[in-house]
Amino acid sequence: MNASKLSGFASISLEEINSVSLLKRVDTKFLTSNSELSKLLPLLYSDYQILEIDQNRLMNYTTLYFDTKDLTCYKEHHNGKARRQKIRMRKYVDSDLCFLEIKEKQNSGMTNKVRCSIDDFETSLSEKSNAFIKKATKKDLELEPVLYNYFQRFTLVSKLRSERVTIDTGLEYKTDSTTKKIKNIVVIEVKQEKQNIRTPIYSALKLNRIRTVSFSKYCIGVANIFSDVKSNKFKELNLKINKLNH
Repeated sequence: MNASKLSGFASISLEEINSVSLLKRVDTKFLTSNSELSKLLPLLYSDYQILEIDQNRLMNYTTLYFDTKDLTCYKEHHNGKARRQKIRMRKYVDSDLCFLEIKEKQNSGMTNKVRCSIDDFETSLSEKSNAFIKKATKKDLELEPVLYNYFQRFTLVSKLRSERVTIDTGLEYKTDSTTKKIKNIVVIEVKQEKQNIRTPIYSALKLNRIRTVSFSKYCIGVANIFSDVKSNKFKELNLKINKLNH
């Protein structure tokens, strides 16, 4: 990702962006390449501001995903369960913040995210973390760390409406024994209180023929790293990823 492409945006601070949390929202995802992203960004300069922290606009994120031993969270997504959850610890490296987060996709298509602050990653869940997960999921799950994910993100905020756009690049996955890099893939996620396709980001995406996809960083990581898991649902998406990545 060429950070110079981000200089065309006016900046917005973390304090300002936190005033609109969008923890309950509609998420719509798109997949493209770095070269296509370079064409897209100038179309957004006048309508969006970019999150800036300590003069940085391209932020580093590290995520540790948790699942049961038989990968219940992964299987629920793969099998098309409408109401499903992802459990993760995410480190916002440049902000020096770390959270335990549970994302729930609801039957309505809405995404609800709850989180609590933690000091650092826990490869063995603390009593406090277990209690938070149990309360949020309403399940008594035996969880273990499955997968690390690294990426860089910049965040765009609409000047006129409650809408954010996160753009993730440089995806990388790691387990104790395996590393998988998907460096040329760009994941664009539009986050709104209610879906509104008449916004500048949707117009720019349509103009550049960038279409919606169902994309989970966790599930794509599991499907690419663990050879013994069922991954039929992600076959077409993986073909698209491989095409964009070359």
